[in-house]
Amino acid sequence: MRRLAVPIELFFVFLRDFAIFFAIYLIVSLSLNLEHGFAGIPNFGKVLAVAGGAFVAGFFPGRLVALVSNIGTAQYNGFWDYASTVYHTTIVDEVNKVLTGNPAFSIAILLLSILLAALVGAGLGYVASFPAINLREDYLAIILLAMGESIRVIGHNLQPIVGGQWGVFVPDVFGWAGDLRYLAVLFFVGGACILVFLFQERLVRSPLGRMLRATRDNEDVAEALGKNVTNIRMKVIVVAAMIGAIAGALDAFKTGGVTASMYHRETWTFWPWVMVVLGGAGNNIGVVGGVFIFTLLRRGIDFFKGSLDPFVPFSVVWLEPLLMGVILILILMYRPEGIIPEKPISTLEETNLEKLKKSLKRIFRFRRNSEVDN
Repeated sequence: MRRLAVPIELFFVFLRDFAIFFAIYLIVSLSLNLEHGFAGIPNFGKVLAVAGGAFVAGFFPGRLVALVSNIGTAQYNGFWDYASTVYHTTIVDEVNKVLTGNPAFSIAILLLSILLAALVGAGLGYVASFPAINLREDYLAIILLAMGESIRVIGHNLQPIVGGQWGVFVPDVFGWAGDLRYLAVLFFVGGACILVFLFQERLVRSPLGRMLRATRDNEDVAEALGKNVTNIRMKVIVVAAMIGAIAGALDAFKTGGVTASMYHRETWTFWPWVMVVLGGAGNNIGVVGGVFIFTLLRRGIDFFKGSLDPFVPFSVVWLEPLLMGVILILILMYRPEGIIPEKPISTLEETNLEKLKKSLKRIFRFRRNSEVDN
């Protein structure tokens, strides 16, 4: 009987890679949940924001370091020739030498790039939604889908952005960590993931969260109550695009390179949709569960497919899409609301809510007693 033996070192590498993969996709899925789950916006162009953030990581930090450090000779210019197929590798090697020897500078470049990626993502979200924000949901979904495809085509054909079809290397802002590079990546990516989750939980549990759900459930009623539904939906798309762009930039820094062909519908639009539907739209905890299950299965199959090949009666290449398709069909058939369905969200904490109830009871009792006395 054959046994699946996995070295302990390989298992720890799997856990590390899984945690990074999980954190990045959780950020993207949370941003999609904000749009679709809470605001009812069918964003089928999620790849637009993610690719925009990745393109910022491929375009901005390397050029900035080359400019600040005066990298270049009479033969080439580190800033202008950064994406050149002739000098790109040489420039990136010199940039990485500067970053490796200066951890504080590397972290500053990382944070500045993430901030710029968020701003670019917000701009892309606004530009993508502005022409069709007043249209019906199906037309808005088509426009966002088309915009998501357009950024890949632009990045593929305009070499100065991210090297065109050849792509570019991203400066290694974690090179100072040496052999612990991926642990440093996990620390920063995990920290960003936690901050995004806490921000979104705080957002959806505020009165603003109730307003988002009201516009999702019935736009006419929300407008009758004085809410500007168009303005609300556009702001949600912009904020969600900022979050998605941050994930794209982090993924590019983790990978160490950007190619326009890496950012397509299946990976950065379809997969986040499956994760949100699997976990439960409109529930951040459910989305965490959906992302965990999806990434665990996918990374497990991808990481151990060589070991799984003797146990599968067909090519292991087909195992991942078949398994994901079966899981999605079963969820839609037997639990369309997701593993953890959406629950009512209290604007106030339970303790504060109980205090408010007691105060109201005292007020009503006082009024009742006053009416009896009179």
